[in-house]
Amino acid sequence: QVQLVESGGGLVQAGGSLRLSCSASGGTFSRYVMGWFRQAPGKEREFVALINWSGGRPSYADLVKGRFTISRDNAKNTVYLQMNSLKPEDTAVYSCAATLATTTRWRDYGYWGQGTQVTVSS
Repeated sequence: QVQLVESGGGLVQAGGSLRLSCSASGGTFSRYVMGWFRQAPGKEREFVALINWSGGRPSYADLVKGRFTISRDNAKNTVYLQMNSLKPEDTAVYSCAATLATTTRWRDYGYWGQGTQVTVSS
């Protein structure tokens, strides 16, 4: 059983940056593909980024490609999401999740954090 806890959300102006962290416990972190997802009010949950167990071959949603960077530190059981050039449309609750397969489908992720709010003002 893996427990995930996100941190680092907040309020930022458009064009600014935030770094989200997701700390894992209770499992072998390095086994898991880690993903970040977001959900804005009234919208479906959507894929943001994922990273495989070794940290290689990250994958990004087109909407964030070139602005967001996902990384992980297996020694610290933590995955990060560096978000630059933030836009008001990036406003959402951001959640990290863990799975054993490389997939962008949120339904395939079995472990989830509680989420952290990111609000980008214009």
